[in-house]
Amino acid sequence: MQKNILVHGLIAGIIVSVIMLFSMNYYSHCQGNIDWNTSMLVGYASMLIAFSMVFVGIRNYRNKFNNGVISFKKAFQIGILITLIASTIYVLSWLVFYFYFIPDFMDKYGVQEIQNMKTSGATVAEIESKTKEIAAFSKMYKNPFFNALMTYAEILPVGLIVTLISAFILKRKAAQVP
Repeated sequence: MQKNILVHGLIAGIIVSVIMLFSMNYYSHCQGNIDWNTSMLVGYASMLIAFSMVFVGIRNYRNKFNNGVISFKKAFQIGILITLIASTIYVLSWLVFYFYFIPDFMDKYGVQEIQNMKTSGATVAEIESKTKEIAAFSKMYKNPFFNALMTYAEILPVGLIVTLISAFILKRKAAQVP
């Protein structure tokens, strides 16, 4: 069981991390405005693609190692462990990429947010308030522990939802013998 969890967790973690690293590398070299909505869409789509390994891992365990039977609880346990492995790889990848390759990410993001507010006609008071909020968040984000927590908060809910759905779909009771 551990090998099944580890293999599927590593595959999911590599998938989501590679897509994130490529997309962030692309966006970090963009000149001009970055479409953060598209970036977010790509990010969450990559998480869903990667977390398909949760479904595959649970099904693999059920069919190959457990005679086609699995309870919701066992399926959930397998899925959440795959999710935790994949999420940890994603968080570690982000921390390395952020602190060593794009430490100005929050500055660029903040500038873009303020520009969007100006374009949408926000008042000076709203812009000043948002500027202070972004500056405070940027300062906290430089702390690796806070950064890791925020990154886990980004990916874990997606994995939890996929795990719940997968466990519900794949649960199967043993056939009753008359």
